[in-house]
Amino acid sequence: MAEAADGGTHLSGSVLIIGTGLLGTSIGLGLRARGLDVVLSDLSPSTEAVARDIGAGRLLRSVEAAFAPSLVVVAAPPDVTASLAAAALKDWPDAVVVDIASVKSAVLTDLRSSGADLSRYVGTHPMAGREKSGPVAARAELFNGMPWVICAPEEATPNAVRRAEAMAYDLGAVVSRMSAEDHDASVALTSHLPQVMASLVASRLQETPSQSLALSGNGLRDVTRIAASDPNLWVQILSGNAGRLVPILHGVREDLNRLIRTLEDPVADGARLDMAQLIAEGNVGQARIPGKHGGPAQSFVSFTVLVDDTPGQIARLLTEIGEIGVNLEDLRLEHSSGRQVGRAEISVLPGRVNDLVSELSARGWKVVQ
Repeated sequence: MAEAADGGTHLSGSVLIIGTGLLGTSIGLGLRARGLDVVLSDLSPSTEAVARDIGAGRLLRSVEAAFAPSLVVVAAPPDVTASLAAAALKDWPDAVVVDIASVKSAVLTDLRSSGADLSRYVGTHPMAGREKSGPVAARAELFNGMPWVICAPEEATPNAVRRAEAMAYDLGAVVSRMSAEDHDASVALTSHLPQVMASLVASRLQETPSQSLALSGNGLRDVTRIAASDPNLWVQILSGNAGRLVPILHGVREDLNRLIRTLEDPVADGARLDMAQLIAEGNVGQARIPGKHGGPAQSFVSFTVLVDDTPGQIARLLTEIGEIGVNLEDLRLEHSSGRQVGRAEISVLPGRVNDLVSELSARGWKVVQ
């Protein structure tokens, strides 16, 4: 990581953020927390007023006439990102302009077609978000430890790239560089496909009887969590990256057809082997997802602690794990249907599990292995 400038920031000067949704407002909150001057602009007066009121910055329409940002961040929906970036490059001739749209190739193509000065433009994509949208959902720490991809065009100057990276560093993100094409191919598999699959699974639940849904466990919740995402935004994302996503969906369709054929005659010769192979292939793929701190996935041992559904119980459990001196690698919570009790699934390194289970049991916790 580059050294921070005086004052503890990598950036300097004023930052103009165009678009005060979840990400734009979160950027404003994060940069303001570092002491930077942030100015906000949005087509919706009420949206930008909310962002201002929660401390993300001051409003562009109220700044002095001589205001000149050193960095402009276009944090708008993908279908208007290119036009807003082109206008910003024209309106602020001394500023570096970055965007944070989740598709990069289409934006870059449109900007090139517009004749914009790409020497001051850098495409970026923070791989962070929430199921909630709008400025009220914004968090200054939203980008802490999250990947932030820099997709600089070949025309971009080194200074422009450094400015874009400086913003990501100031927000606590982990910076990487990719071409726009490589980025779009990567997120088609790692981001856009999971969204589609989650939405497809969740759509099957629309007419499901309540008594059936009462049986839901963490598996269903995990698979469908991101199905709560904003439909309008995802229409734009999927449309903008359809060319990279469709071949992946063709592959999923082939696997699904294969499974259907197997399950239509599950006792046929080779059927059980085919089912096992399908699940095993998923094991291999899942194991390749980077683990803690971005390194190779590690094998943790998990056990469950039953927790009364009363205030302070989870906090007490975590405090006592810390007192025991064991590092918590992962924590998953699940409520038991119809009972005032929760289930905390604790994951730790294999060498620490026996000591932790014994100590928690001795302290009165109900542990299930």
